[in-house]
This record gives sequence, C-alpha cells and structure tokens, in this order.
Amino acid sequence: MIRLILVILFLVIFFILSIPMWIIEWIIGKFNKKAKDISSLRIVQFAFKCILFICGTKTTVIGMENIPKDEPVLFVGNHRGIFDVLIPYSRMPRATGFVAKKELEKIPGLNIWMRYLHCLFLDRDNMKEGLKTILKGIDLVKNDGISIAIFPEGTRSKGPDMLPFKEGSLKIAEKSGCKIVPMVQKNTRSIFEEQFPLLKKAKTVLEFGTPIDISTLDKDTRKFLGAYVQNIIKEMYDKMEI
Repeated sequence: MIRLILVILFLVIFFILSIPMWIIEWIIGKFNKKAKDISSLRIVQFAFKCILFICGTKTTVIGMENIPKDEPVLFVGNHRGIFDVLIPYSRMPRATGFVAKKELEKIPGLNIWMRYLHCLFLDRDNMKEGLKTILKGIDLVKNDGISIAIFPEGTRSKGPDMLPFKEGSLKIAEKSGCKIVPMVQKNTRSIFEEQFPLLKKAKTVLEFGTPIDISTLDKDTRKFLGAYVQNIIKEMYDKMEI
C-alpha cells in the first residue's frame, strides 16, 4: 500500500511540475524539433525511472547493443502488464513513440506528454481510423526518424500464452522498410496485476533481440510476418530466466 501511495504522490507532483515544462518544451519545439524530442524523452524517462525505483522493480536488461543507433526501428513486444511500457521506455536511446489504445488520449496531462513523444492512439474498433494511425506511424519512421513500439497482441494477455499477433500491426515496418527489433519481457505482471491494486517489489527481465530485416525474408515468411515474429519472441521468452 505504501508503494502505491508514494507513486500516486509522485505522479501528482510530476503533473503539477509538467505545466511549466509543457510550455518550455513547446517553445523548444518551435526552434529545434529534434531537441524537443530528446528533452521530452529524457523528462519522461526520468519520471518512469522514479516510479520503477519507488516500486522496487529491478530489471535485468539484455541486448541493448541490438538496438540500431543511427536508424529508427519498430520495437515489437509481448504484453502482460502496464509496466511493459515503463520498463523499456526508460531505456530507449532515441525518440520512440508507443502505439497505445485510443482511450489514453482522453487522460488530461498524460495525453500531452504522449503527443510530445509521438505516441499513436489506436482505435481498435474503427478499421478506417486504425489504418490512419498505422499510416501516421509509417510517416514518423520514414520522414521523421522516430522509432515506434507496438504490442501486436492488441491487449494484455492474462494467461501464460501470448495472444495471436495481429498481422496489420507490422505494416509500419513493411511499408517504411525499417528493421523490427523483438522486445521481450518477463514477470512484469508481478509488479501490479497479480495483486491489483497493490504494487509489489519484483525482478523482471527485458531482452532486445537481433534486428529483423524484412527485405531479407522470403515471400512466404513475409506473408505471415506476425506469426514469424511471434515465434521468435516466444522462443526468447521461453529461454528467459528470472
């Protein structure tokens, strides 16, 4: 209970302090868009690291060297808990937007930071709007050099097995030509979901896999890219040790 109260207090203070920071970031963006991207990223990363510290979360990170330093990529990960976003995002080396559910766009304060970070709000019930979101993601990768992170299961899986990956979710990589970096996490549900609404000290593992260059794959593999990437993520997950 103490951890939960401390996190809530931290978030209240952070969002109060965010008001002048939003103005400063907006001004920076008027003169230097890339500088704003990096400064906004570092501010949110600091906040996430504080939350993880308060929660007592210790993460073993593997494969940071697999993240290309000079090009945007599509991070593709498994999804079991809300900390699946906080843990990897606190370690992203360059500007990265997450694909999030449309409902988060309605949360005051949070939505501003998410827009500053180039997050994409996906309407899962509207195919036409969903396509527009994917097209925006392709544009961010190709023209702005922004990496995108996505959870192709579409929602959090509660059981031990992953839900089927939605093939359309990988169109960002197919159409932009960027590499796919598998982003696999284990034991994140133990922080919050397993004893909701309490927060618990936990150890997790985060691994970034070898980048996948779609252009090197054969036609049949590219046709079922979602299943191909999911198999790679499952193999990585099964080998993980806490």
